[in-house]
Amino acid sequence: MASPLRIVGVIPARLGSTRLARKVLRPIAGKPMVEWVWRAALESGLMDPVLVATDSEEVAAACRERGIPFEMTSPACASGSDRVREVASRIDAGIYVNIQGDEPTLTPDFFAPLIDLFNRPEVQVGTFAVRCPAEDIANSNAVKVVTASNGRALYFSRATIPFDRDAYGFAGYRKHLGIYAYRKTALEQFAALPPGWLETVERLEQLRLLENGIDIYVAPAPADTIGVDTEEDLTRAEAVLKARMLE
Repeated sequence: MASPLRIVGVIPARLGSTRLARKVLRPIAGKPMVEWVWRAALESGLMDPVLVATDSEEVAAACRERGIPFEMTSPACASGSDRVREVASRIDAGIYVNIQGDEPTLTPDFFAPLIDLFNRPEVQVGTFAVRCPAEDIANSNAVKVVTASNGRALYFSRATIPFDRDAYGFAGYRKHLGIYAYRKTALEQFAALPPGWLETVERLEQLRLLENGIDIYVAPAPADTIGVDTEEDLTRAEAVLKARMLE
């Protein structure tokens, strides 16, 4: 039986993206997007294994060709978290890290701050936030989060929270980065819960946890990332990765 401290990294990779078709296999600086994500997670040295979870034979073939471990998951999985839960039913661990397959600019140093949250016994679920860039403050695609002083998330929203009612010029907005880590029990709880009304209204899966009294703790991310949803995002991510290759 695996140690309860074992940490598994899972990259859900769905080929049928609606906003940018086939994005996890789109080439960026000579590699498919999902490979950049996998390499960053693997090179952290904190998770074993780091694998891709997919229902696509084409994604599986690309992983096989590049030596990337993968697990086939059901096409009925409604979300990335459901794919992680399916992997958890086969691979026993204490903590599972759900790594977005469309975050190619992640670096290995992202993972230690997230995993370090679990040194605190009260932490069941962890995620990231970064100072929100000015151009994203009013952007509903950039999710904002507010926390208590101990890092516990109070709310996530597509709205600009907190609301600067008296126009003080508040600039401390925090942007949520959608990488999560779960203790196994919390992951199982989450998978068993139906979507709540806050999740349905905001279209934010993490609100299902808060609605059901499961706390999420937020670690500061070492940097912002480029989540790829458009051709423009793809171009920006490629420029970043090509620059790193020259360093």
